[in-house]
Parts: sequence; structure tokens; C-alpha cells
Amino acid sequence: MNPKVLRWARESAGLSPGEAVETLGLRAARGIPPITRLQALEEGEAAPTRAMLSKMAAQYRRPLVTFYLERPPPKGERGTDFRTVSVRRSSGEEALLDALARRLLARQELLKSALLDEDAEPLSFIGSVSLGDGVPAVVASLRETLGLPVDAFRAAQGRGAAFRLLRARVEETGVFVLLAGSLGSHHTNIEVEVFRGMALADEIAPFVVVNPHDSSGARCFTLLHELAHLWLGQTGVSGGLPRSPVERFCNDVASEYLLPDADFTEFRVTDETDVSAWASAISARAAEFNVSSSMLAYRLFRAGSIDETLWNEVSGLFRTQWLKGRKRRRARMKTQTGGPGYYRQMNHQLGSSLVQLTGRLMASGALTTTKAGRVLGVRPKTVHMLVAGP
Repeated sequence: MNPKVLRWARESAGLSPGEAVETLGLRAARGIPPITRLQALEEGEAAPTRAMLSKMAAQYRRPLVTFYLERPPPKGERGTDFRTVSVRRSSGEEALLDALARRLLARQELLKSALLDEDAEPLSFIGSVSLGDGVPAVVASLRETLGLPVDAFRAAQGRGAAFRLLRARVEETGVFVLLAGSLGSHHTNIEVEVFRGMALADEIAPFVVVNPHDSSGARCFTLLHELAHLWLGQTGVSGGLPRSPVERFCNDVASEYLLPDADFTEFRVTDETDVSAWASAISARAAEFNVSSSMLAYRLFRAGSIDETLWNEVSGLFRTQWLKGRKRRRARMKTQTGGPGYYRQMNHQLGSSLVQLTGRLMASGALTTTKAGRVLGVRPKTVHMLVAGP
């Protein structure tokens, strides 16, 4: 065993030596302090027991076999990082995101292998465009592929229903849309400040991941943003302010799809310096369009209707309002009993397309129950109940 792998696994999990000692439950032995014992393991002066390796695998969120690699693997498990570099994030949050990306990529690879065994045809729209094609051309391609007119999207009863409609149309094209923002427990929740969405581009089994901790209105924008990445053939994680040309392009595609220019070219308020007036007017119009207020504010900024300073002020106000609302919702949930059952909740997170396809691949023998559980991210014993439907 290469001891450098032990140190790499700890550091990539975002843990300092002191935090790792506490997490692993390492104690002093024969007068040797816990941190010294950990250092001895990471420097090759002592060999870890099987029980200790199992603890490390669990706490560092790595498969046990990882610790028997000849050397630490190179980083690059989540594709391109399209997020704003200036936003500060903790190493622990980044480690959770890395672990989530690893799991999703492994699940995608299993599904792709099973689909290839059944001679699945590649999806022609993956990687079909470039930045040089321009926003209107990509929006037109999305509209044609999804077959969802703006009027039908806006006719949905609320933003949640609008997202369900958009998600269903996306899944009909062969793209799997997952709601994932944790490693399976609330202790591992990854907030939207860390990432909003992820695109795993592949011609056979493309995945779009949307962080469910975001608002329902923002999820529609994120889903279309990540679709734009798939159309560009890019795998990566998104979030933060759109500073890079690629992120701005994908944001413009998503906003143009949901809000064509003609819808708000005459959008004005009486006092154009009044942030509160802008916020109220934007919120009212956004509700009519079934989009988030932040997205409409961004669209106005990109169209030149408001300057960057006003956009930042309005966006900050919307963010504060959303955080307060989320705090109230979480407080209410703590006092409520019951809720959706496990299988209904998992169907919602995974998407009906992925669940139904997994069931079909099991029935055809392309996937074993164990592999089906890995594709869905659940225990094998729950797979049959899950694919049977909510």
C-alpha cells in the first residue's frame, strides 16, 4: 500500500489531520498521540488495519479498493469547473461535491454500458453546437428538440409544475435529469452557493444534475443552462456569477428560451433608481412567466435595461428574501409529521425516465439487481419496489 494514497484521500475529503483523527475516532495508544499515529500511517511508518481502512473509506467517501492504488489518481472527476473563481468555498464543501460527481459519473458509466449492450443509438444533439453558432441558433435547436412552446410552459400552474413539465420534455429526448444535492443524508447537503447544476455530457447516457436546494423557479433556468452545456458537449459543474464566456453563453441560452426579448423590451418602473420598485415589478412579472425573479433581473441586465450595479442590488435583495423564506420553510418542516414516502421521494429525485429504463434493463437481463441499485444509487433490496412505481 502506498501511504501517499492515505494522505491524498484525507486531503481530498477536505479534512485536516486533527479533523480526520476526530472523524475516524482515532485514540492515543501506548503513549502515542492520535495525530502522531495518523502521521505514521500517512508516512508509511505503520500499516493500517483492515478496520481502520474501512473507517477511512467511509469517512473519506472513497471505495475501499481506492486505498490499494499504486499512486493517487489525477484530479478531473467533475469535468470543467465553470464556477466563479472568486467565490470562497470550504474544502469540506468541495470534497462533498467531488464525492457526488464521482458517484454520478460511476452510475452514468454503468448505465451507458448496459445501453450499449442493447445497441442504443447516440443522441445527435450532444456536442452539436459551438459558441460560434450564437445564442439564437442554440435556442432554436432546443425548442425544436424539446417541442415545448413558451406559452405551454407559462400555462403550467406555478413554477413547480412548470419545472415538472420541462423536466418531462427533457427526459423524453434521452437526457436523464436528476435532483441531487447531497450524498444521501442531510449531514452532507451541498448548498447552492457551492453548485447549482452539473452536466455530464455523453452521447448515450447524458445526465443533467440540478441542486434541489434551489428554488423551483431557479431549477428551470439551471436545467436549461445545463442542457446548453450538453449541446456544447461539455461536462462540468456550474454555479456563482456568470463571469466566463461559456457560462454567460449558457445563461443567455436559458434566459432567451424562457424569456424572448419581445416579452420585456418595454419593461420599466417609474423611478429607475428605486431598488425596491424594481424588485417588486420584477417579482410580479416573473410570477406571470413562471420563472425566478433573479432570472428576469439577469435578463434585464443582459438586455441593457438595468446596469450591473442595480442588477447586483436587486439580485442581493432577492437572495435575502429567498434565504428568509427557506429558513421559515425548514422551521415548519421540523414541526410537521409524515411526508412523502421513501419510494415516491426517490422517484422524484431520480426522474421517472431513469427509474423506468433501469427496470426495463433489469427485465431484459442487461442489468443485475446489484448493478441496477448502483445506477439508481440505492440498496439492491429496494430496487424492485422502486422500479415498480410510487
